[in-house]
Amino acid sequence: MIDLSTLIAYIAVVLGFVFIPGPATLLTIARATSSGTKVGIATGAGIAAGDIFHTVMAMLGISAIIATSATLFSIVKYIGAAYLVYLGIRAIIEKTPADPAAGALAISADKAFRQAVLTEVLNPKTALFFLAFLPQFVRPEDGTVMLQLAVLGIVFVVLGLFSTIVFAVSAGRLGSFLRRNPTVLKWQGKVVGGIYCALGVRLALQQR
Repeated sequence: MIDLSTLIAYIAVVLGFVFIPGPATLLTIARATSSGTKVGIATGAGIAAGDIFHTVMAMLGISAIIATSATLFSIVKYIGAAYLVYLGIRAIIEKTPADPAAGALAISADKAFRQAVLTEVLNPKTALFFLAFLPQFVRPEDGTVMLQLAVLGIVFVVLGLFSTIVFAVSAGRLGSFLRRNPTVLKWQGKVVGGIYCALGVRLALQQR
């Protein structure tokens, strides 16, 4: 099993990672602000599910293939970037309801969850992060390496989900207030779409 001191150090580092605003945080905040706390939490849960996928990939060594193949890395990266831009463009061109109350839930929680899972799975940088980060806290003398990777991955997912829930609740409350303003309602889709497009471009320009 993982040494206690190593686990504590790992948790401290991960807490620093998950509470520093990044793409996952921005996606969660954007969804919670535009569609409510429930949708924001669903987005965070989708990101967590995607991180579970990357944990399994790291355990099985499949992420290493992406790390060593420039072509495969680029394919996954551009698919993920295109998907984000697609979501952004849809949000930008989508018509805003004239009645603020009618737009309280611009997207369902189920749909937000599925989109978040796909977005996270199609991010090769996340795959490489898990591949490079988790093994640093693995000690062969502490037992089965695969089991240690599983524990580390689960801890990361739980802490990540906790942070996105915190952001979702905060952004959801703010969004509930803002959505009462017709002007904000009119522009929220364009702002959310702009965030998605920006994240897609950012992903497309990233190098290994």
